Amino acid sequence: MNAKALRIGIKRGWTEHTHLLKTRKELVGTLIGTVGVFAALTLWMGDSTIEGTGVSRITFMMVGFLAYTVFGTALMTLPMALVTDREEGTLLRLRAIPGGIPAYLAGRATTALCQIAVQSALIVATGVLLGGAPLPHDWPTLAWVLLLGTVATVPLGAAIGSVLPSRNAVGIATLPMIALMFTSGVFFPVTIMPEAVQWVAQAFPLYWQGLGLRAAFLPDAMLAAEIAGSWRLPYVAAVLAAWAVAGMLLAPPLIRRVTRRESGSRLAARQLAAQRS
Repeated sequence: MNAKALRIGIKRGWTEHTHLLKTRKELVGTLIGTVGVFAALTLWMGDSTIEGTGVSRITFMMVGFLAYTVFGTALMTLPMALVTDREEGTLLRLRAIPGGIPAYLAGRATTALCQIAVQSALIVATGVLLGGAPLPHDWPTLAWVLLLGTVATVPLGAAIGSVLPSRNAVGIATLPMIALMFTSGVFFPVTIMPEAVQWVAQAFPLYWQGLGLRAAFLPDAMLAAEIAGSWRLPYVAAVLAAWAVAGMLLAPPLIRRVTRRESGSRLAARQLAAQRS
């Protein structure tokens, strides 16, 4: 990707994001939806605390929703957008433009980053204003965990979107991701899960991003509910960086493969099948 394609992609991504903010249906579904669910849970939970820690459930849930925002945007929303654009012929048209595909990918990544930033700010504001949750006590940790977590998952989302055959397959692919969210300790302490589940959770970036975010927001009293009784920030950085490298190595060849395979006949066949269904 050259500098020109990157600039065009960033501009395109920002334009798409501003359009999203102006479209009521998309705004409610993509941005307000997640925040609305969190606000409802905040009002429902009240001032209850996690037993043995003194940490409010609202604060723990707020951190979990931050992790979910990055995870869901990168690994569910982004693949859906890629598959949709492929089925509608956008990738085929861009392939004929020099630098079109790199600019497109930069644009999609920019839109995802903007969505993550806006949703994260709204979630924190909701937790603070409605639930009395504290602001982070470690802003640098919050910044690098969010940034590294995004870099670790966005390339994976692009890779997933490249291999899924249709929009219907996106719904099936989200099922294991939803299961992973509930077993990775982002919505309740992972130590209440069986030990085998804890080991599986630690193999994926969602657990480590959630752990890093909890280190930025929660007091050390919460360590009683963490694996090994530690925030393990060096491990957080190492695992997220490893997933980032893996995603950056995996995504480009998969994206090149799917764009090379696109053709007018394939597009026409998909459109004909969609009309018959």
